[in-house]
Amino acid sequence: MEALDRIELTGLTAFGRHGVFDFERENGQDFTIDLRLSLSTRRAAESDDVADTVHYGELAEQVVAIVAGEPVNLIETLAHRIADAVLADELVRAVDVTVHKPHAPITAQFADVSVTVRRFALDQPDGQDAP
Repeated sequence: MEALDRIELTGLTAFGRHGVFDFERENGQDFTIDLRLSLSTRRAAESDDVADTVHYGELAEQVVAIVAGEPVNLIETLAHRIADAVLADELVRAVDVTVHKPHAPITAQFADVSVTVRRFALDQPDGQDAP
């Protein structure tokens, strides 16, 4: 089995209207997304062609559209939607998606709230070649 490489996109910030409270949906807030993709970059390295890898500019636009899109109650749901979109690319074998909600309505002082999900391509058993 070929060793997997990693592409990371961190600190991607997008405005969305997610949350369980009405005011979160009305006012919206920034969410920050971190992605860690596991895939082989061998073909891209040999061809030196962006068509043979994940185009991270297009990926960023896709994730921003998901965050800006249909509101959900939970950042867990948002993370799963993003993971599903990333795994739609047949090159990606696994993905870690972290959704940060730094302005969550929490009365205590805090630096960040985040949820991370790890998902694998359908034909790969969970835990194999984890990112």
